[in-house]
Amino acid sequence: QVQLRESGGGLVQAGGSLRLSCVISGRTLRSYSMGWFRQAPGNEREFVATISFSGQATLYADSVKGRFTISRDNAKNAGYLQMNSLKSDDTAVYYCAAGQSFGRLRHLYDYWGQGTQVTVSS
Repeated sequence: QVQLRESGGGLVQAGGSLRLSCVISGRTLRSYSMGWFRQAPGNEREFVATISFSGQATLYADSVKGRFTISRDNAKNAGYLQMNSLKSDDTAVYYCAAGQSFGRLRHLYDYWGQGTQVTVSS
């Protein structure tokens, strides 16, 4: 069994920064991509960013490009999302996910965390 656990969410003022972390435990995953998604109240879960297993390929949603940076540390089975210049529109529950494929679509990811709340006050 695979578990993903996010941390680092919280309340921040607009213009501030947060760093989310995601740690994978349980069964060893091989060559998996890690992605971040978010879901605001009343909205569908949307893609934020993803990173390949090697770390050499990344994709970002247009809404976060230039403000968010995704990274990973395979030795620690961990992934990170550095979020800068936060806006009120970034308020959502953020989920990390892992899967064998690389891309923006939710169905590409087999394992999901429980989510961490990010609230940006204006």
